[in-house]
Parts: sequence; C-alpha cells; structure tokens
Amino acid sequence: MEFARPVANLIRQLGMLPGIGPRSAQRLALHILKMPVERVKELSDAVMQATLQTKMCQRCCNISEQDLCPVCANPNRDEKTICAIADPRDMMAIERTSEYHGYYHVLHGVISPLENVGPEQLKLRELLQRCADGTVTEVILALPPTVEGETTSLYIARMLKPLEIRVTKLAQGMPSGTELDYADHATLVSALEWRREI
Repeated sequence: MEFARPVANLIRQLGMLPGIGPRSAQRLALHILKMPVERVKELSDAVMQATLQTKMCQRCCNISEQDLCPVCANPNRDEKTICAIADPRDMMAIERTSEYHGYYHVLHGVISPLENVGPEQLKLRELLQRCADGTVTEVILALPPTVEGETTSLYIARMLKPLEIRVTKLAQGMPSGTELDYADHATLVSALEWRREI
C-alpha cells in the first residue's frame, strides 16, 4: 500500500533534507499530519520567513538579516585573523568558547568530489579577496577533521601561500571525524589554543 499522493510528496521533500533518511522522512511527515493546522501554518511561516528574511553577510558569507552579520559589524574584533569554517553552526560553536576574537569566513561546505562539490562551489574566491589587501596576517582553518576537510585545508593553504599569510589549523582536542558543532567547550578551547601551521 502506498501513501496518498500529497503525503508521499511531503515525505519526498523531507527526505531531501540532509541527514533525513526515508524512515525519518516518513516519521516526520506523519507527525506533521497529526499537528493542529495552526501549528503547521506556524512551521510553514517560519520556513518561509527564514528563507525570505535572511541573506548572506557581504563580508564573511554567514547567514544574516543585515548586509553584515553581528560579528562582522563589530569593530572591536581582531581584523588580522580570519577563522575559515565550513558551516554557520561552526561559528556558533567557536563563539561559545569566548576564546576567539577575530573574524570568520563561512565556506558553506568542503571540497567533496563524491558529492560533486569542487572549489568553485565554495566561498573561496571571497576568502582570497578578503586576504588580498594585506590586513589579514593569519587564517585559522577550523574545518572538519575528515578527508574532505583536510583536502579543503590543503587547497586553502596552497591558495593563500603567495600572500605570505600564516595558515594554521585546529589541533589537539578535535578527534577525527567529529563535527565542530558537537565538540564541547574545553575541547574547542584546546583546539584553538594549540592550532598549528600547515
């Protein structure tokens, strides 16, 4: 037996979200169908508002309501340091440590040939432009400790080498295969403190 066409479509749409498999999509769809109509409308409105009322920060490519995100709009941060991250969630994780005082650059992914993500799909050109004026002296690569993250780190290090900018990466404390968003406060503080040049 198959689901009614509108339900099947909802399951298909939910299944396109990252980390949502077919069973999770079915469970979510069936849960949504049990929700009161007002609650479904609130959920729908929240998705539309988040989509229509946010944009990319003109400087760091973070998600923002304004042209500059709150971090980039803060003139008291260290303009000589940029922390390159794969995802906006990683900025939240590092900010929670209260140990980093520079700016960020969100790449929106890592190089992953298996998923057809090459350097041109990432915000690498924008990072290079930010580093070109000579203000930035260090770029910290806070990318996932995966094969794709390491590949991206090496690519960025080579890309920035002609600019003679110190390129470092998070070190101790970040176990291989772990997402930054799941790391605890002490682990991130240690990783930032013991970053190393690549």
